[in-house]
Amino acid sequence: MPIVTIQQFPRDLAQKRELAQRITQAFVEVYGASEESVQVFFNEVDGESWAKAGTMGCDRSPARG
Repeated sequence: MPIVTIQQFPRDLAQKRELAQRITQAFVEVYGASEESVQVFFNEVDGESWAKAGTMGCDRSPARG
């Protein structure tokens, strides 16, 4: 049973639906897995729970990513 965990910033539900479908199809095509066996977990992290180069995400400018 393939299990995929994705860590990301919050995204729109429609985007997550599409990504989950594409990931599922990749496992079906490449591994021959059944769609029902593929699980995708989204772990969304906001800027107050993430830092890069010692700076909290909520304090970073968009240009610095």
